[in-house]
Amino acid sequence: RSLLEGLDTTFRKVDLKSQDLAGMDRFYQEAYEILSSTKAREAFDIGKESSEVRDKYGRTPFGQACLLARRLVEAGVRFVSIDFGGWDTHQDNFKRLKDDKLPKLDQGLAGLLEELHGHGLLEKTAVFMTGEFGRTPKVNGKGGRDHWARAMSIVMAGAGIKGGQVIGKTNDKGEEPAELPLKPEDVAASFYHALDIDAHKEYHTPTGRPVHIVRDGKVIKELFT
Repeated sequence: RSLLEGLDTTFRKVDLKSQDLAGMDRFYQEAYEILSSTKAREAFDIGKESSEVRDKYGRTPFGQACLLARRLVEAGVRFVSIDFGGWDTHQDNFKRLKDDKLPKLDQGLAGLLEELHGHGLLEKTAVFMTGEFGRTPKVNGKGGRDHWARAMSIVMAGAGIKGGQVIGKTNDKGEEPAELPLKPEDVAASFYHALDIDAHKEYHTPTGRPVHIVRDGKVIKELFT
């Protein structure tokens, strides 16, 4: 609450020339009301779920975070972020993925998508899973894969996104795009499109400087057709 009041004080010192900026008070207030509501507080109590449901997601921090994400979306939270670290596999890549990371990811994400669909939420909820970059196609001397910026994969689902397809491909060695090369800006524009937000809308700072949500990105039409 004190954070909200501090932001209010700061913005009231600014000459509010923009309706977008003037509306920030309302967004902050709505965010506070969601966090302080009984419905949202109850959403954090995942112990109210049956053992069967909790097992579906996996009894791991990531799996239970996916369950919490579904409950928060049900409670009306507009944006939920889940962190799942430990993918920086510079050594022992394959064993770490097979025995630890991938089973947890598969179970948690599958549970989230299945339950969002079962609760009638998937069609109005965009799900986006990504890392920072890809990994080197060549395995290093420690059985690991290092950072690689020329190609990577992400997962998108829900909110009108057509599932069950792979868009684009790399060359045979997985080094770089060979078909339908896409940029981060294209992914961002597509994600905003799924949320029914105009990614190319121009906003202005209090000093009049134009700011774009996404610069130059194009919606990936294959995601929605």
